[in-house]
Amino acid sequence: MDFSSLLTPLHLSSLAASYLTEDIPAGIDVGGHVVTSRKGSANLYLKEEGVFAGRPFVDAVFAAVGCTVSWSAAAGAGQRSDGGSFTQLPAREGERYEYAGVPIRLATVEGPLDQILRGERTALCILSRCSGVATAARKLSELAHTEPWGGRVAGTRKTTPGFRLVEKYGLLVGGADTHRLDLSHMVMLKDNHIWAAGSIAGAVAKARSACGFSTKIEVECNGLGEAREAAGAGADVVMLDNLDGGRTREAAKALKKDFPHLIVEVSGGVTMTNIREYVDENVDIISCGALTQGYKCLDFSLKVNR
Repeated sequence: MDFSSLLTPLHLSSLAASYLTEDIPAGIDVGGHVVTSRKGSANLYLKEEGVFAGRPFVDAVFAAVGCTVSWSAAAGAGQRSDGGSFTQLPAREGERYEYAGVPIRLATVEGPLDQILRGERTALCILSRCSGVATAARKLSELAHTEPWGGRVAGTRKTTPGFRLVEKYGLLVGGADTHRLDLSHMVMLKDNHIWAAGSIAGAVAKARSACGFSTKIEVECNGLGEAREAAGAGADVVMLDNLDGGRTREAAKALKKDFPHLIVEVSGGVTMTNIREYVDENVDIISCGALTQGYKCLDFSLKVNR
C-alpha cells in the first residue's frame, strides 16, 4: 500500500530543510566547491537485502537542493559508474528486495553536482534507517502471523528525537501499526502517572475529563488485577506489560470474558525469537520498542556518473 499521501509536502519540505541545515550549519561546503555546480547525475543503489522505505523523504531532500529523483521503472542489468555491474528493478516502497551480491539500482538523481553531493548523506541516512525499520517491522509481523491471528504488531513511542516521522513511516511501510504518533495522539497512563495521581481509577477519570469521548485512554498494567481496575474505570486499552507468555494469555482471556470490547495490548520483552509466545486470540496488539530503537540500518550508496 502507498502511504506517501499521508505526508504533507509542507512538513516534508520543513523536515528536509532542518536535516540539511544540521549537516551544513555554517553554510559553507568546500567539497561542493571542488566539484563545481556543473550538471550531472548519480545513481542510488541498495546493497543489502531488505524492505525499501523512505522515498518521499529522499524526494524532499533533493528537491530542497534543486535536484530531481527518477525512480527506476524497468527491470534490466547494466554497469555502475565505478565499472561494476548492477541490477535495475522497479523502486516500490514496501517491496522486499533480495540481494545476491550485485547492487540494485533504484533511482537516478540529476542536478548540479555540488547540490547532489550536499544532499547525498542526508538522503542515504534517511533511506538506510527508514528501510531498516520497515525491514524489522515486516519480519516481526510475519513471525506473528506464521499461523492465523487477528491482531496487529505495533511499534512504540520510543523513536529518535527529530526522526519520529521517518521511523513511524517505516513502520507503516513494513506492515506494522505506528501505535500513538505522539503524546496528543492517544492518552497512555504509565506507572508514573498512576503513582502521581494516586490510583488507576483516579488517573483514568482525570484523563477522561480532559480528553473527552473522542480519544482513547490506555493504561499500562503489571498484571490482571491492575488491568481489571483500569477496564472497570473506563480505559479503552490495557497494556499487559512485562508478563511472560503464559501469564499474558491467562490475563487476556479473563479480561475479554468480562470486558469483551476492551483492547488488550501486550508489550515488554517481545523479540523476534519469542513473539509467538504472546500470540493469542484474546490479544489484539503486540508492541515492540525495538522496531524503532535498535533496528539494523540497510546499506545504500550514491555514485556520481562519470
